[in-house]
Amino acid sequence: MLMHKVPVEIRPDETGRVKITDDCGLACTFCHNEGTAVTADNRNTEPGQYTGTAGRTGRVSIYIATNGAQFLSDHIEPGPEFALALAALRGSITTREIHFTGGEPTLHPRLPALVHQVRNMGFTVGLTSNGENGAAVLEECATAGLDRVNLSVFGTTAVELAAVQAPRFASIGLAEAKIAALAATIETGLRSGIKVSANLVVSDSTQIPRALRIVEEYGRDVTVRFLVNLESEHHSRIAIRETLAALDAVPVRHIITAGTSDERTRYQLPGGRTVYAKNIRLVRLPDTCTGCHFNNPTDCQEGYYGVRMYRAKGGPYMIGVCIRRMDICIPIGEFAMSKRAREIQAFRDDETARLTAQYPQLVPAGI
Repeated sequence: MLMHKVPVEIRPDETGRVKITDDCGLACTFCHNEGTAVTADNRNTEPGQYTGTAGRTGRVSIYIATNGAQFLSDHIEPGPEFALALAALRGSITTREIHFTGGEPTLHPRLPALVHQVRNMGFTVGLTSNGENGAAVLEECATAGLDRVNLSVFGTTAVELAAVQAPRFASIGLAEAKIAALAATIETGLRSGIKVSANLVVSDSTQIPRALRIVEEYGRDVTVRFLVNLESEHHSRIAIRETLAALDAVPVRHIITAGTSDERTRYQLPGGRTVYAKNIRLVRLPDTCTGCHFNNPTDCQEGYYGVRMYRAKGGPYMIGVCIRRMDICIPIGEFAMSKRAREIQAFRDDETARLTAQYPQLVPAGI
């Protein structure tokens, strides 16, 4: 994605993703649901027999047929158990930020209380959302200490959004309501002082007009990030390059998250606005990923993306490191004492040192 030499910043991974709810009001046909089965569709199903195809909810989990998931995801509630799980995570590997995922986090009925608890424990707090309920909760979340929200934009028109929904959700009227809710979420987040970014997958050249509309409509106040579609990687990269060219975007900084597969380039537009192009590096954990049958460029497209925490329904907090290998999730107590925790921390530290030596002219964080 880089076309010019630009300053490189190395940021060690210090984020833990926490799936706080499985509820969601969309039914996107490409959803991985953080690797877990849709809870509402599998309540009476035994582990190993979970379905990832659209059930009564219309939702899917695209990897569930092969990832070996052994538990269903439950709500995470604020309180002593959650505090102990976070403390165990922080005690195992360096963790400074907690990032809420789902499902759709803004549908969690106690989201502000969760934000408050996490912030009081000294973490920064972010979340990823489709924007369907943000207007109702983000102001209170901001007061509780929410730092940022990453909005996943699946369509800029009702037709676009309806096209990627399961049949029972593929209604233009419903899609119009969801897009209006997204706009209200953005407005509420900005008004409340939360940092708002919009993540937009650009799959091919037909989606360039959509990407340009997002930048035009939201780019003055919202940080727009273009994401590669890993299912159509070649065409997606070409489309992002063409989008950046149409915007007269100039690369100004490259950011690598040491210890995970995340990297991105910051571009400046005429007039001073900023956009990012996000990429996936071919990163693998040196021990855990060795010998895995998914460890090839076709099956393992996300690479090692970081640590994920879940609450198993009727069971303990669980730690996972791969949405394609949910069978290797382990309870937080076991993780805290495990070789895997030591492997992750060592991998982060080694990558930070190696990349810092490779790119010695760093730029200060926050520029």
